[in-house]
This record gives sequence, C-alpha cells and structure tokens, in this order.
Amino acid sequence: MPKPSDNLIPTVQVHSGDKFVNERGITAIKDGIKASARSGERLPKPEWLRIRARGGATYERVKGIVHEHRLATVCEEAKCPNMSECWSAGTATIMLMGDVCTRACRFCAVNTGNPQGWLDAEEPANTARSVSLMGLKYVVLTSVNRDDLPDGGAGHYAACVRAVKEENPQTAVEALTPDFLGKLSDVEVVVDSGIEVFAQNVETVRRLTHPVRDPRAGYQQTLDVLAHAKAYRPDVLTKTSLMLGLGETDEEITECMQELREAKVDILTFGQYLQPTANHYPIERYVSPEEFEKYRQEGLAMGFLEVVSGVFVRSSYRAEQVLEKNNVGLSS
Repeated sequence: MPKPSDNLIPTVQVHSGDKFVNERGITAIKDGIKASARSGERLPKPEWLRIRARGGATYERVKGIVHEHRLATVCEEAKCPNMSECWSAGTATIMLMGDVCTRACRFCAVNTGNPQGWLDAEEPANTARSVSLMGLKYVVLTSVNRDDLPDGGAGHYAACVRAVKEENPQTAVEALTPDFLGKLSDVEVVVDSGIEVFAQNVETVRRLTHPVRDPRAGYQQTLDVLAHAKAYRPDVLTKTSLMLGLGETDEEITECMQELREAKVDILTFGQYLQPTANHYPIERYVSPEEFEKYRQEGLAMGFLEVVSGVFVRSSYRAEQVLEKNNVGLSS
C-alpha cells in the first residue's frame, strides 16, 4: 500500500546562487549572484555587530499586510538586518515592480533576472491600501532596477506614489529610486509625482563603483541624477547612501562627500556593508561606532542637512526621523 507521502510533489529547494523560475514564470538567480568557487571565509564579526531580533503582534500585522497585498519589501529581499525592528515598529520599506532586478550588483541580495516587461497593474492600489492599514505618516518606496522597461519603470513608480498620496494625503513619501540609466526625463516623472524626498544611492566611492555595482550603474551617473533632481525641483529633498567596509579610504570618503555636496545633496547616510552570502563582494573591514560618528561630524561640517551614520544604518532606516537631526536617535 502506498504511503500518504508518496502522492506529494517534492519541493525543490533553491539555494543562493541557483537559477530558478519564480511563481510569475520569471527566470532569476537566487540572491542575485551566481555561486562561485571564489567564495572565501568571512571576517569574524566584532562585538558591536550584534542585533536583537524582535517580533510580536505588530511585527505579525505588518507581515500579514505585506503578504496579503502581494508586496515585495526591501526588508525581506535584501536581507536587511533591521527588518525585525522596523516591522515591530509598524513600518516596512515597500519595493515596487517585483522582486527580480535586471542588474546584478555584487553587494545586493535581491534576485536578478529579466522580468520581460511584467508589471502588477494592482500594485499602486495595493501599495496605497497597505500604507493606510499600517497608518504610516512617512513611507519609503523603493524598487528594483527595471532596465527591461522603456522608461525604467518611472511611470509605474509615479502611479504608485500618486495612489499613496490620494488615499493617504497626509503621508510623506520618500522615493528611493533606480538611476533610470541616467535618463533625466524619467527622473523628472518620479520627482513630479508628489514626493517629499528623492533618493538614489551612490553606494560606494568612485574607485570601488566597479566592481561593487553593476556595469550599467555609475558613480557619475548617480551624481548627475541627484543633481538634476535637485535643480529640477529645489523644494524636494535629495538623499543618498554609502556602505562602508568595502575597502574605501578616509580620503575617498571625504572626496565623495564633497562631490555629493557639489550636487547639492541634502541628506547622507552611512552604514556597515554586510556580505549577504558567500557569493557576494567580501567585507574588507568592520567600521567602529566611533568612526561612524567621525564621518557624521565631518559631513555635518560640510553642510549636509543631516548625516545618519551607524553600523546598522540603511538608506531607509528610521527615515521618518531624519529631520529631527539627532542621527535618528542613535546619538541621543
């Protein structure tokens, strides 16, 4: 007699670096980077690199809202170390246009592939409803890069922002966008959508942009996007983020900050790069809390409106607190 388990279809486990087909039929690489024999040992973590996992009813409520409305979040897809803190506080960073990116940056754990034009027509409404259910007064909307779309997804992105604003008129929106391959007219579409903050991450210093970022990304391209957004709509705040620990020098960090100020960037964040998997770009060093504070003070002296700097800081971390100018509570 056959066992009950004989009729079950076996589940194929997808490992990091494997090629797979997702539920939408899109072929992608799990966690963005193919497995490689180059993967080496990771640096041992210092004592300050410890984070307390949280949970509870609020965490489960946010998780339920996100999954019920078929939303991707950068919290989950990018393996963010702050997910439990943010979800337990009732907020999440929503990632638009799916969970498959057309680029393969070596620091990022988002799946990579070609969605071939796929978009969820219900995403604007679902995003707006989720923001309402979470009761957010400030929301960060980010997205994968969608180089498969003629406008890089700018029109869809803007539609999501407008939907959020229509249903939640008192909610401030930060758009952490792709670079749209440097096409400034696409940047303008998003900047005109009603956002309060426009963000595009430079990620690292000029010298390390390649190999850390995908070849289609560029240090100068990001600077140009940020500068244009500010020049086009001076009333919209501009923001960018750097990961530290990739091998950059203090001189290169200073030079980067100077160039960002020349582009009139308002807000800068610094955080420790954490290697998502053994296949990703290796960590060169762990930056101490004292060094993060030093970089913060240097940036403030240069004239940034705020510099959020700390080990676990990510671009969207406590973003709603940035204008309190206290390092989002980390320095208080």
